Amino acid sequence: MEYRYRYTEFLSLYERSIFHEMERELSYASPKVFGGCDTAERCMIRFGVEEACGYQEDFPISILEVRPAMEKFAQKLTHRDFLGSVLGLGLERTRIGDIFISENRACVFVNESVESYIMTNLEYVNRTKVKVSRLTEIPESLQPVLLEKSVLVSSNRIDSIIAKLYGLSRDESLHLVKNGNVFVDGRQVSKNAVNLQEGQTVSVRGHGKFVFDGMGNTTRKEKVYVNLQVYS
Repeated sequence: MEYRYRYTEFLSLYERSIFHEMERELSYASPKVFGGCDTAERCMIRFGVEEACGYQEDFPISILEVRPAMEKFAQKLTHRDFLGSVLGLGLERTRIGDIFISENRACVFVNESVESYIMTNLEYVNRTKVKVSRLTEIPESLQPVLLEKSVLVSSNRIDSIIAKLYGLSRDESLHLVKNGNVFVDGRQVSKNAVNLQEGQTVSVRGHGKFVFDGMGNTTRKEKVYVNLQVYS
């Protein structure tokens, strides 16, 4: 019998969460999760035991840079613009991973099977003519920027931190949790009474993402400062 690695397409946070629920049952296949970089949300899962396969293999993920051909004539481009133009080529969303944006440039993670197709056919983003090139790594200028922030809350409960960080009421933050819009390290959170641990990454659909960086000082009124690394 021939053993070889098998890969999923890029999975959404919801799909990743389903995988994590059954990850222990799939441990026999040594699943690995990766999206092209350590901070990626949309990831592939690789199944395959290296000893059985007899070789090592990288994930079939390519990194493309998309930028205006002539910056002085370019529109202001958004994540929606880049994603819409790539999908407008007739590609499924599952072939496209995360997209990082900085100064009108995009770093797009794609399934390597569509790399050449995108490079050949993506000529415009919105109405701006673009050029596409393949990268071997993410340029520092396109890497996600994390901003240090400290907020004062009653505890390190996830709903309390989300409410304070994003300027929401407690009911609004509870609503986000109950509707399945909050993920911790790729796992969907179903209860608001979750105490965050240092180093955990929290994604809040429609609001953003942050890393919980631990507890700070406690005030006389027994409130506590929590330290966060917030994705800009």
